[in-house]
Amino acid sequence: MSKTILHIDLDTFYVSVERLNNRELQNKPLLVGGTGDRGVVAACSYETRGFGVHSGMPMKMARELCPDAVVIRGNAGDYSKHSDVVTEIIKEYVPVFEKSSIDEFYADLTGMDRFFGCYQYASEMRKKIIRETGLPISFGLSANKVVSKVATNEAKPNNQLKIDEGLEKPFLAPLSIKKIPMVGDKTYQTLRNLGLRQVRTVQEMPMEVMQRVLGANGGVIWKRANGIDNTPVIPFCERKSISTERTFNKDTIDVNRLRGILIAMTENLAYQLRRGDKLTACISVKIRYSDFNTYSKQMRIPYTSADHILIPKILDLFKNLYNRRLLVRLIGIRFTHLVSGNYQINLFDDTEEILSLYNAMDNIRKRYGDKSVLRASGMGAKTIGRMHNPFNGLPPVVLAHRKI
Repeated sequence: MSKTILHIDLDTFYVSVERLNNRELQNKPLLVGGTGDRGVVAACSYETRGFGVHSGMPMKMARELCPDAVVIRGNAGDYSKHSDVVTEIIKEYVPVFEKSSIDEFYADLTGMDRFFGCYQYASEMRKKIIRETGLPISFGLSANKVVSKVATNEAKPNNQLKIDEGLEKPFLAPLSIKKIPMVGDKTYQTLRNLGLRQVRTVQEMPMEVMQRVLGANGGVIWKRANGIDNTPVIPFCERKSISTERTFNKDTIDVNRLRGILIAMTENLAYQLRRGDKLTACISVKIRYSDFNTYSKQMRIPYTSADHILIPKILDLFKNLYNRRLLVRLIGIRFTHLVSGNYQINLFDDTEEILSLYNAMDNIRKRYGDKSVLRASGMGAKTIGRMHNPFNGLPPVVLAHRKI
């Protein structure tokens, strides 16, 4: 049976939510993201794109390109609520779906043509989402995830497009190679240096040529350019790591402040591990200096989720890593090698009081929020915290203004 894959994308999602909350923002150039000089554009309205603005751009540059734009910091909790409403509607309509980001979904409609026309069914679902949420939404429908995603991008804004089976290559052929998923700026420049501009040219090349130029990724890009993709729709994605990092509005050399923020980060991530019944066996610390040189160190440890074990090890890593005595722009920590399980007490070092304390603090956090209980040394890190359990199978909310 041939596949039928639907790709759904909420157009300029953060911008659309802000306009729902404030009708005066309609048809005005709008930027959502970090409001400081080091902020990054998380989302931008279509009105700004004619000025060369795009997501991921430094906010300072975006303001220079489009000085009339309204800049909004954004609210992750508000975006999550609107995303959840859309998710519930999709859950009612389709048998299998994958939420790949806060505003992007895949659904497997294979076999539903026996009972419904898949395109008509997807159209009805899109109309319901627009009617009940007020958010613009686009979709693409084809035989695989890659072609459907490209079709969605071609359908935007607020539209829909179906690519019939067998017409994938002709649909992709006239498009720019930059529209192939996985082709970023560096890969695009490499291909342009070879004289490649349209997908059609890649389709006419042997796969081996692409592999010689780009390695294993070249073969993947060649298949995608030819409309070949067998990636399944995955309804649940298991997190393999958990991390957090913060960029300073002003570079700092205050070691006590850096240590306090690392303690707050570690404490919060350890709580997330316990909340998700997870343990980590590998931790790492990252530092980016004012000259943009970035360094990291990692350490393998026995499986744990306990603050009193993780915090000293994170601080030891930081002490060994921070040896240049330069101003620091960014710090972060990351826990990997995650497995399911609960913290096993140490027979000689742990006490019943420590375990009772963890249980009491976690119960308070579950009821009143991540930041309701903090170590005094980490109280300066006011933005450390999360909205949801990171192990609930949903993608994280990514905003571009995690500053301190």
